[in-house]
Amino acid sequence: MSKCILIVIDSLGVGEAPDAENYGDIGANTFGNVAKANGQLDLPTFEKLGFGAITNINGLKDEVTCSIVGKLAESSKGNDSTTGHWEIGGLITQKDFSVFPKGFPSELIDKISSESGYEFIGNYHASGTEIINELGEEHLRSGKLILYTSGDSVFQIAAHEDILPVNELYKICKISREYCNEYNIGRVIARPFIGEKDNFQRTYDRKDFGITPPGETILSQLFKYGKNSLGIGKISDLFGDEFLSNSIHTEGDKNGLEILINEYEDNSYDFYFINLVDLDMLYGHREDPAGYYEGLKIIDDGLDKLMSVLNDDDIIIITGDHGTDPTDGKTDHSREYVPFVIYKKNLNPKYIGEGNTFSDIASTISDIYEIENIFPGKSSANHLS
Repeated sequence: MSKCILIVIDSLGVGEAPDAENYGDIGANTFGNVAKANGQLDLPTFEKLGFGAITNINGLKDEVTCSIVGKLAESSKGNDSTTGHWEIGGLITQKDFSVFPKGFPSELIDKISSESGYEFIGNYHASGTEIINELGEEHLRSGKLILYTSGDSVFQIAAHEDILPVNELYKICKISREYCNEYNIGRVIARPFIGEKDNFQRTYDRKDFGITPPGETILSQLFKYGKNSLGIGKISDLFGDEFLSNSIHTEGDKNGLEILINEYEDNSYDFYFINLVDLDMLYGHREDPAGYYEGLKIIDDGLDKLMSVLNDDDIIIITGDHGTDPTDGKTDHSREYVPFVIYKKNLNPKYIGEGNTFSDIASTISDIYEIENIFPGKSSANHLS
């Protein structure tokens, strides 16, 4: 039976979604606008896979030569990684997670401080790199932890490793997770950093503490049918560990793709699910289109290596979870279509147009594994024969 590799390139939007106006994202196009900012992009694997047929990308031909190509709009409310990944996994959410653009209520912070023994500074909407530069010295001097949020439903705690060891930061985030459940906050995120003033650097020991999906996903469905699934990157942070056979932490996209290729060649799992976070974390939120292009080059090379070792019957699906347009003047996610690219050796290439839910992916994977499709999306597995 065919095996499937699902790759979520975090933040890789491909144009404003039909409801982009509701999110203030008219004109957003993460991939296309990165190309406008950098000129002609040299991404031969993305070009081969047909990304240039999804949206106008300078340097990529508008051709579909070896893949099935389309784009998907999101049906879920909200605009963050949790809802995006859950919908990719087949679960559409119609209730927004709570956001706190003016900071979190004092009663929530007081409860966490009382149990954890730590006080907080900050508590406002900010870019993660900016706030550690703004408050890093005070944090080092006082020992108080840096708390901030964004346009997403995230409760983020930053701490220097000289002040708070990573495992201790995780413990405080677990305490925070329990209290944040009462406020319907999507994710609690540990943000450890190192370095000195004017050179603080966040590390790859970031960890997300999410809410357990409130329904079935492709992971629970595959588990029900006895399939072994591997999560790479922050998959377990967003879905939990219950339905994963194993979960592997990564140190960036290059490392994540190397792990994926090694694990795939070891042939120990039926389903491989990876999130590549660098484009979002390092470049999208920091409004850095030049860096975003450099990150795309790393992924382009990794995809080429993966395709070269892919068995004839196996399938790669590539998508995104939202946009984070680094040219739009804001540091939050953007409401965009995401790519829906399916690659298998020797298939008939085809452009399949637009879908109205990310859950088309879960439905497609269900049909690939010949298990019951319980999801609301439309399967594209019929194009594989």
